[in-house]
Amino acid sequence: MMYILLLVGFVLLVKGADFFVEGSSSVAKMFKIPSVVVGLTIVAMGTSAPEEAVSITASLSGSNDIALSNVIGSNIFNLLVVIGACAVIKGVDTPMEILKRDLPVNIGATALLLIIIRDATISRIEGIILLLCMVVYLVIVVTKALKNKIEEEEEEKVLSPLMSAIYIVGGLVAIVIGGDLVVDNASAIAATFGLSQTLIGLTIVAMGTSLPELVTSIVATRKGETGLALGNAVGSCLFNILFILGISATVSPIAGSSLAFIDALILFAITVVTYLFAKSGQKTMRGEGVVCLLIYVAYMIYAIIR
Repeated sequence: MMYILLLVGFVLLVKGADFFVEGSSSVAKMFKIPSVVVGLTIVAMGTSAPEEAVSITASLSGSNDIALSNVIGSNIFNLLVVIGACAVIKGVDTPMEILKRDLPVNIGATALLLIIIRDATISRIEGIILLLCMVVYLVIVVTKALKNKIEEEEEEKVLSPLMSAIYIVGGLVAIVIGGDLVVDNASAIAATFGLSQTLIGLTIVAMGTSLPELVTSIVATRKGETGLALGNAVGSCLFNILFILGISATVSPIAGSSLAFIDALILFAITVVTYLFAKSGQKTMRGEGVVCLLIYVAYMIYAIIR
């Protein structure tokens, strides 16, 4: 039964992401806002809903290893697999605003995380600091977007406001339910093999909660919305660190494992590498996408055998 529910979860993720991208793209065109901004905000927050649910629930239940390792593992997955897979499919162009603002901010947020968990804990005060950083970032992104509305393109298909809302809400509901089914059943299957909480958080749970980002970005890439795809991946990383860890630690201080700092250090190195790939030629090429996927495979092997 677990395997059947796992399959149902995957189906919901795929179809939910398809509707969610359609609705979000229409909202962007309707308000003349670049799709990359929608990817950094609405789509990133929506696809990060599974991580939020898992991390906050884990924090409240005292399973802090899963709360912290889920976010670190999800960000590694977003940067290497989500961006890597999209690059292999089509190559991912890097909009100038992401290159100059969002990718450097992501490096800064990861560096802040590295500093905060040097003692393998995130206090309530540190959680509040992360939340404040998220608020500042969102204000900057939204304010600039409203000042730089794009010109409306002729004969461009846009859903009605009602249909856009239905697509976004319906797609999000399917994504969240699908993510929960994948995580719950994948974790149950993994637990039967005697895996630790930290390893489950870094691998099965991280991959499961990041599937919405992966599917959404791939669908966006296939539809030609590469800006939305990259914005979704980067925005999700920022949302995971600043909001999810921030709210989780504010609700209940997080105490991670002794390996948390090492994993955060690896995440920081990966964040810098993906930035360099995006900056080179202002596009992540197919070859660089393959390198990202290979690095992820190597990290998974390391996480399992250590």
